[in-house]
Amino acid sequence: MSVFKLERKQLIRCDIDTLWAFFADARNLSAITPAYMNFVITCDIPKGDVYAGQVITYKVSPLLGIPLNWMTEITHVERNKRFVDEQRVGPYKMWHHQHLFEETDKGIMMTDLVHYRLPLGILGNIAHTLFVKKQLRDIFDYRYQQIEKHFNK
Repeated sequence: MSVFKLERKQLIRCDIDTLWAFFADARNLSAITPAYMNFVITCDIPKGDVYAGQVITYKVSPLLGIPLNWMTEITHVERNKRFVDEQRVGPYKMWHHQHLFEETDKGIMMTDLVHYRLPLGILGNIAHTLFVKKQLRDIFDYRYQQIEKHFNK
């Protein structure tokens, strides 16, 4: 079974506290997710900082408008440096998403590092080649554009 990797870096001109507050609040995910995904958070998100052990549930429609349940758990948090979400229920056999924040003299270098595996063995690998890889790139391209508009005007 193949483990795939997606990595995106983006320089954001803002202070770390503002950036962290935006990304540590799951309610902001809908602002950086393409509308066609029909992304909806299906649980209560408490106000305050992200924390290890936090479970977040969503509905998404990544393929043909078919809604899927997705549950992630925040497994690691280092305030203003990184947090990790891992899928517990959802479309992937494995999903491990690191959100990394590094202060530089030009702003914050944010890195999304995702390792993922698809279900269905060889069929999942074929699906990755045919459409999953492109769809994930498109989703993260959209995310990049929305972050640019929000922070780097």
